[in-house]
Amino acid sequence: MCAHDPGRGHPERPERLGVLLDHLEGAHELVRLGPRLATEDEIARVHTADLIELAAATAGRPRVVLDADTATSAASYEAARLAAGALLTCCEAVLAGEVDNGFALVRPPGHHAERDRAMGFCLFNNVAVATAFLRAQGLRRIAIVDWDLHHGNGTQHAFEADPDVLYVSTHQYPFYPGTGAATEVGVGAGAGRTLNLPCPAGFGDAEYERLFAEAVVPVLRQFAPEFVLVSAGFDTDARDPLGDMELTPGGFAAMARALLDVARATAGGRIAAVLEGGYDLGAIVDGVDTVLAAFRGIPHAPRVATGSAARADPVLARVRAAHAPYWRL
Repeated sequence: MCAHDPGRGHPERPERLGVLLDHLEGAHELVRLGPRLATEDEIARVHTADLIELAAATAGRPRVVLDADTATSAASYEAARLAAGALLTCCEAVLAGEVDNGFALVRPPGHHAERDRAMGFCLFNNVAVATAFLRAQGLRRIAIVDWDLHHGNGTQHAFEADPDVLYVSTHQYPFYPGTGAATEVGVGAGAGRTLNLPCPAGFGDAEYERLFAEAVVPVLRQFAPEFVLVSAGFDTDARDPLGDMELTPGGFAAMARALLDVARATAGGRIAAVLEGGYDLGAIVDGVDTVLAAFRGIPHAPRVATGSAARADPVLARVRAAHAPYWRL
């Protein structure tokens, strides 16, 4: 996955994963799971044959430009299969009881990849592939919580008509890719199963903590997932060069602990995260450390340090209005 090279100066650079591998080298308290390649059949549960063939055709080629943000190198197809497979490895280990929970440290990220299109640095949608995999294992209700800076358009579109998959996204809005309004609540039988919390630039720990306490967690508990997946992007960190949010490790700790509590209450503790965005190396290291600590149940978490909870009022008002027919909020 470190060999995937989208081009000189690209923010989704190999060092994003390399710095994490170096940082965690001596973390003996963690169980290390070797990733496997996701099979084409596993990927085909959520992506078209044409997209898989397009990605496969990039193998061995020094550079293929797929869109203005997304390019491949010789190793990118294998890296994308490993990224999806790494999260599958985590899910398999959690289901088997070999680990309590897991965090797939991967690149390229996945949540922008549509069924038939690579976009936004993403080739395959890692969390969508994992959701389809868990369904194939017999689990019925899966929750996906996406706290990346950007809205996960690909994940939403993959499951927006599915009543048994709940997709929750907090994201800067309006911003790339332009989707994720509060009024996007799902379609048909999936109405109410898409919960978007579009946030203005400048939100910090206190706003996110309140959004989770008053919207995300209540909906999750009512949905009662059997497995919780987390699209964990760290580009909402105040240090990130692409975003305008003000989160600190205290905010990520609050969100991770809230989701772990839900998983323990409804899913037998089954939860797994996958790395999405985040382009400041120090912020990625701190964010991953914080989530791993929360997942391990370490009681001393960083404190909420930024923001004002009252600023979440307008977002919560829009969300409550949009979801009044579906949830008690």
